[in-house]
Amino acid sequence: MHDTIDRNTTGCTLPPEFVLLDAMDFSDIAEQLHFNPVEGRIWLQDRRMALLSVDVLGALRRDLIDSLGLEATRRMFTRLGYAAGSGDAELAWKVRNHQSQLDIIAAGAQLHALEGFVQAEPVHIEIDSTRGYCYSEFFWNHGCEDEIHIANYGVGHESACWMGIGYTSGFLSKIMGKRIVAREVECRAMGQTKCRVIAQPVESWDDPEEDLHYLGFTPAQQTRVSIPAGAPSVDELPAQPANAHPEPSLAGLVGSSASFTSVLHKVRRVASTRATVLLSGESGVGKSAVAREVHRVSTRADKPFVELNCAAIPEQLIESELFGVERGAYSGATESRAGRFESANGGTLFLDEIGILSFSAQGKLLRVLQNGEFERLGSTRTIKLDVRVVAATNEDLPQAVKEGRFREDLFYRINVFPIHIPPLRERRDDLPLLIEYFIRRLSALHGRHVPGITPRALQAVLNHKWPGNIREFENVIERGIILADDGESLDLRHLFSVDTTLGNSSLMRLTEVGTLVKSNTLMVGEEPPASGTAAPARATLDEWARVAITQQNTQLADVEDALVNAALAEAGGNISKAASLLGLTRAQLDYRVKRNGRV
Repeated sequence: MHDTIDRNTTGCTLPPEFVLLDAMDFSDIAEQLHFNPVEGRIWLQDRRMALLSVDVLGALRRDLIDSLGLEATRRMFTRLGYAAGSGDAELAWKVRNHQSQLDIIAAGAQLHALEGFVQAEPVHIEIDSTRGYCYSEFFWNHGCEDEIHIANYGVGHESACWMGIGYTSGFLSKIMGKRIVAREVECRAMGQTKCRVIAQPVESWDDPEEDLHYLGFTPAQQTRVSIPAGAPSVDELPAQPANAHPEPSLAGLVGSSASFTSVLHKVRRVASTRATVLLSGESGVGKSAVAREVHRVSTRADKPFVELNCAAIPEQLIESELFGVERGAYSGATESRAGRFESANGGTLFLDEIGILSFSAQGKLLRVLQNGEFERLGSTRTIKLDVRVVAATNEDLPQAVKEGRFREDLFYRINVFPIHIPPLRERRDDLPLLIEYFIRRLSALHGRHVPGITPRALQAVLNHKWPGNIREFENVIERGIILADDGESLDLRHLFSVDTTLGNSSLMRLTEVGTLVKSNTLMVGEEPPASGTAAPARATLDEWARVAITQQNTQLADVEDALVNAALAEAGGNISKAASLLGLTRAQLDYRVKRNGRV
């Protein structure tokens, strides 16, 4: 496919693709942006963001230039921009994966504008998917980088939009699946009236060495790059991008947050040792999955992993379950049977809810941990074995020790290497990865095709406290997949059909006039949620009116004229229908139309 769009400076009508870029109609992109000021979080779809003052960015840039020099700072900022552009390409593919490449490239310009860096004004775009060719030429308006540079150093001889160049190179390289190099051929920091950027394949430049140097690439790296999974390619598909979300390679463990990474670090440090591990955390946080990971990365990985939920076994049977029983040990013991310790010999025994063990069982467990030996129930024969114990509890064991419900010596024996698993509400950065993982796994399990999740459903997921942690989260996603039709993304009505309070959100989002409102506040004309009322639309209209008064110096007559114009346009010029839309009689609207003569 070969697409070309070009700006005609004589004033002729631009193609539809240009209208998209020039008007910056990016509601599908903007609705990916969510704010939660209560918790200090901003999300752009599945990535956490942070607002940073341009003054702070300028101060950082100036300090780096003073300490590292212009060359090193430019290289650093260019590479930073490249990483940002590459990440935004992933988002663009997700949001517009069923649209044309021109629409996806437009998303790059729109994301760059949404993030507050620059407004891109297209001059010429040419794409040939069959041979992987991409030529783009843009003017950059209202850029923050050149403003920062001019404020600090004045007009000089060097281009200044380093992050922008890196961003454009990274975005287009990811989209095209080959190295695209952007170059700023004009810059306001060099005295020109506008910044002008040209981007094309590296081999199309006569002298790309300097550009590649700032991007951090060697000539050997200049040709092929990874493209997002599922994107169309021009040749053979390269490997999965290095900066894409990692595939869940760990059994049941998915995440990238700081708290999750800390848990994994502890798991990998202790796994290769013989130390007893004590996992603590609320019910449903995934203690069993962490225990399996300890076993999986240990030297015992090829030996048995045996799991016992102590809370699920009656107190009078817990000892026989743990240590086995000899025939005739009690009424009903008709044959000898090995316990969980013997079954786990050489491997790992995971004891969940260890805090409920009886004092008798606690004493025997202490002996096993100390000496590696025990006797079956009803036997005097000592059995020696090698078992690594991983224990777990959602109870406060130190408090249980104080209250005399748990042996102090056993607590110190199992608390050799404690790992606290944080609740899901403290690792919200992992929620997008968990959504992707569970949708993929549970869709395959139930034979459904669910492509993703809607923005408003994602808002509710990010905002919910998840008292049931991973267990609750998985159940909600599974229920949604069962309720959704094939090819339908998960929405609020799928996820929160049982408990509608889960859909209540304190997140905020941008309105059409650029202000923040509650994310469950609907735009005028937007479909309300199943349990919604007319109040949210009213709130949005009030917000629009407030902004119109405070920021636009709007007169009442102007608002009335605008509403009349909008109603007439919606009604196709039909006065009666337009009057109905405004809640007026035909005579009342006709009077207003004739009165101002401008409608």
